[in-house]
Amino acid sequence: MKLDVLIIRVGFVGLLALLGYLLLPIGPAHHFGLDQLDDLTRRALSGLLGAALGLLIIGFEMRVKRSSLKTLIGAAVGSILGIAGAFLIGVLISIQKESAVPAEMQSFLTIVLAFFMGYVGLMVGAAKGDFLDLSALGGIFSDKNVKVDYKILDTSVIIDGRIADVAETGFIGGTLIIPSFILAELQQVADSADSSKRQRGRRGLDMLQRLRNNSKLDIQIVETDFPAVKEVDLKLIELGKQLDAVIVTNDFNLNKVSQLRGVMVLNINELANALKPVVLPGEAMRVFILKEGKEYNQGVAYLDDGTMVVVDNARRLIGKTADIAVTSVLQTTAGKMIFGRLWEEKEENHDVTVGIHDSRSMGFRRGTRELRQTTIIEELD
Repeated sequence: MKLDVLIIRVGFVGLLALLGYLLLPIGPAHHFGLDQLDDLTRRALSGLLGAALGLLIIGFEMRVKRSSLKTLIGAAVGSILGIAGAFLIGVLISIQKESAVPAEMQSFLTIVLAFFMGYVGLMVGAAKGDFLDLSALGGIFSDKNVKVDYKILDTSVIIDGRIADVAETGFIGGTLIIPSFILAELQQVADSADSSKRQRGRRGLDMLQRLRNNSKLDIQIVETDFPAVKEVDLKLIELGKQLDAVIVTNDFNLNKVSQLRGVMVLNINELANALKPVVLPGEAMRVFILKEGKEYNQGVAYLDDGTMVVVDNARRLIGKTADIAVTSVLQTTAGKMIFGRLWEEKEENHDVTVGIHDSRSMGFRRGTRELRQTTIIEELD
């Protein structure tokens, strides 16, 4: 609860308590033995009564704020009609002769009918308020809860770059939020001594510039920071809670932690998992073999978006560019992995006549390769 709202509510309750103390609604009546109380006690009870009424009013106000405009209009119309009906019935009761209906019973029935009809009208009107067509009133009472659609971009999804393509197609709407601490992290990656990290950081900055150049997108850079929180992922979660926003990320761990903390997440990898992969088996690619793989004689390369490419028999080509043929593509929520072999090996396999023994050995090698792929995926997960 905001401090200013709390101050207003406390002041309202205090004002009603003061009015009760000064106006003394609990007078020296003969009912309930109040005539035996002194003036100070009656004033104290009057103040408590005013404070209790103030708390009830605040509770009613907090409940009404959560209701839609249709529900409020339906409840108001229903209660008015109920009270009007109770008044008409009360008139009929009051004109009866006292011999038929005693005066005490007339008063009791009138009060009970007023409460009964008012309560029934309030509840029925609130329940049926959703069926009202407010557009017939010319938009004066339009029930539009203006909720800004915020989406916070993570570092991983900016470097990935696919967010720019998705945004340009119109599938991501609302306001894209780029926190200042994400910009600082991108700048730090772009200034890294590691050439691979430096390239990824510069790619992320280029993607941001591409997003800002799109006139159809609403891009906002917010300076909100959380100095007490050290990790960038936790800062994103806190900002998502503060803005009631959705976090757009490729980070598998951030995805899980955000869901546990009650913050909605859009994962680009999950979107890609529902669509066809960009690279299909059999296609040719040119990659730069960066390092040695986990298995024997493997080489590892990375695409511009950070996708890992595992190439068989490419250890000797570390530090060089090679043409490969894609053998399989594995897409998981943690990301995409591409497996391939050197293009020259693919051509040699087409030229060689395969015997029975060779076909069995190829099947064995294929099974071994699939087992290695599964092992790599499990190690990454």
